[in-house]
Amino acid sequence: QVQLVESGGGLVQAGGSLRLSCAASGSFLGIQTMAWYQKAPGSQRDLVASISRLGRISTADSVKGRFTISRDNAKNTVYLQMNNLKPDDTAVYYCNADVEVSGDGSRYLRNYWGQGTQVTVSS
Repeated sequence: QVQLVESGGGLVQAGGSLRLSCAASGSFLGIQTMAWYQKAPGSQRDLVASISRLGRISTADSVKGRFTISRDNAKNTVYLQMNNLKPDDTAVYYCNADVEVSGDGSRYLRNYWGQGTQVTVSS
């Protein structure tokens, strides 16, 4: 069983910063791509940023220059540094990971989601 546990959300004023963390735990062989998604009220869940195991990064245009994704492979943790936050960034932020697991003598990738952490930016 694999769990992704997010932390770091909260209430912040516009222009402020937050750092989200997501740690993977459980029994697995490795973690490939890790990502952050956001879901605002009434909206779909959108990709914010992703990072491969080797560090290749993709960032949504809406947060480029303000949000930075990073990871620590030794700690099985992905981070999202959010600077210059805007009220439009208010959302639940979810961690996502492609985790390599074993079963029935085979290795395969399974996708996991965290429970989400609320980020609220006041104007």
